[in-house]
Amino acid sequence: NAKKRKDFRTLTTVINAGQHILIEGEDEDNPYVAKVIRLFGDESGKQKKAVVQWFVRVSEVPLSKLKLLGREPHPQEIFLYQGRSCDDEVNAESILRPVQVKGGSYWSFWTPLCLNLLENLQVLNSDGDDDEDEFVPSKKELQSSSDEEEEEEEGALESDEEEEVLSKKSRRAAAGSCTPRSKRKTTSTSARTPRKTPNKKIPPGTPRTPRHATPSIPSRSLPARRPGNVLEEARARLHVSSVPESLPCREQEFQDVYSFVESKIVDGTGGCMYISGVPGTGKTATVHEVMRCLQHAADVDEIPPFHFIEINGMKMTDPHQAYVQILQNLTGQKATADHAAALLEKRFSSAAPRKETTVLLVDELDLLWTRKQNVMYNLFDWPTRRHARLVVLTIANTMDLPERIMINRVASRLGLTRMSFQPYSFKQLQQIIMSRLNKVKAFEEDALQLVSRKVAALSGDARRCLDICRRATEICEHSPADPFSTGLVGMSHVMEALNEMFSSAYITAIRCASLQEQLFLRAVIAEFRRLGLEEATFQQVFVQHRALCRVEGLQPVSVSEGLAACQRLGACRLLLLEPSRLGVLQRVRLNVSQDDVLFALKDD
Repeated sequence: NAKKRKDFRTLTTVINAGQHILIEGEDEDNPYVAKVIRLFGDESGKQKKAVVQWFVRVSEVPLSKLKLLGREPHPQEIFLYQGRSCDDEVNAESILRPVQVKGGSYWSFWTPLCLNLLENLQVLNSDGDDDEDEFVPSKKELQSSSDEEEEEEEGALESDEEEEVLSKKSRRAAAGSCTPRSKRKTTSTSARTPRKTPNKKIPPGTPRTPRHATPSIPSRSLPARRPGNVLEEARARLHVSSVPESLPCREQEFQDVYSFVESKIVDGTGGCMYISGVPGTGKTATVHEVMRCLQHAADVDEIPPFHFIEINGMKMTDPHQAYVQILQNLTGQKATADHAAALLEKRFSSAAPRKETTVLLVDELDLLWTRKQNVMYNLFDWPTRRHARLVVLTIANTMDLPERIMINRVASRLGLTRMSFQPYSFKQLQQIIMSRLNKVKAFEEDALQLVSRKVAALSGDARRCLDICRRATEICEHSPADPFSTGLVGMSHVMEALNEMFSSAYITAIRCASLQEQLFLRAVIAEFRRLGLEEATFQQVFVQHRALCRVEGLQPVSVSEGLAACQRLGACRLLLLEPSRLGVLQRVRLNVSQDDVLFALKDD
């Protein structure tokens, strides 16, 4: 019994009010730091709890706020945390051990302190020497952090106070804090055991690699070339990758997405939103603008901080790679797909006192489809967990994708929060072009109206409208000089660009195809839209083909006639086909865009 009591005393840690402690974090390597304010028991008296004041490490401080210090922080420095998203009550079982914190008085903004763990934690090496020093901020460094908000006080500190730095040997300090005084061994300096690995002497003249080398890009020998005329400037502004100053014609959609995400971040809850619309209607651009505004609001402390992660199904070779990318963006860890899925499951299922909300944007959702649909199910199921704090925004091109390809248990997890982006009208396309040009007079008004009406009648794709306008500026710039021309992009330039864009060799081949071949192409597009995918089997397309024949008042074709028309289109490379030995089960894909097919088959 005496031995058991002795072992119990050695394993028990006594925590008192006013001590700094380590609390269990999201992983074992990064525990939280806090100061005990008060200890109490719950109503039943069985559960012990503590009221704490939180601190954050340097790695947890946002870069935007870290710059306000005016100096380079030390890796072992911690700062007073006054966020609104953290619960100040923790269970006593989550306390790991006490720590020693050394530093000055508290300031109005952040208080930098030195974290000196009772165990060997991060210590600094100085040029390979055997001695290692602890870091304690001086009063001068503490004052520099508060000078960002307060005016400088008159007078200066005493020179000895400004340079007051407490420096001790970390090994001796660790030995003094862990070893009882009666059991310390007093040894002379000469009797110290040498290290196993001696210092490597660097021969003179050998350049030494710096510890914290920062790669730099060599400066330009010549400045970047600026637009030489109005047409070049307009072409640069109309490029798809150019970030516009504003996002017109999507104000209501922007407000809806912003309100949804903001409410989830403020409440600390999770949810899903499904965003659909044809390509080029501003879905991804609107969500990016929403996240940029929310990030700015978090930087000025208007809303709690959050993590933003974006994945794109088009950039993945396998749908299960979504787990790997989410985990790497969230924690920086690299793991296999199965291990990453298990870690994410544990993270979104367990509670943590200082967990921030995560906003996940999943673009091209239909490409994450698998036979069991487990990837989609997990992405939609995690936000429903109580402690997940996960907001998922999904983007796809098909409005009824959940009903078409998702099984019931996946569609039910997605919920009913949906938003549809309608194709742009010609007035909206014209407004988008004018906002990008921003008072740069490069187009005639009739030319802008013509290209806007042409694209709006076909697809309403803003990206195609921008491409046509850019091509029209190139045609205008290289056209022979006309003394009667205004130098602006006119109707003739826009018509030539439209003919180049839509009258390719593929479009000519489609227009010259037989009636049954044209009906088969229309059946392919109809089946793609029904499935929400970009491929289908011949058997599925053939059903649509026979239905179109009845609508047009024609005799439905047989299976052999349909296969012959499909093979002829495949020989022209208008379709991509699997080997013909598969028969009616061979898969069919378009080798041209759907817009080009619709444009070629449209009646004049």
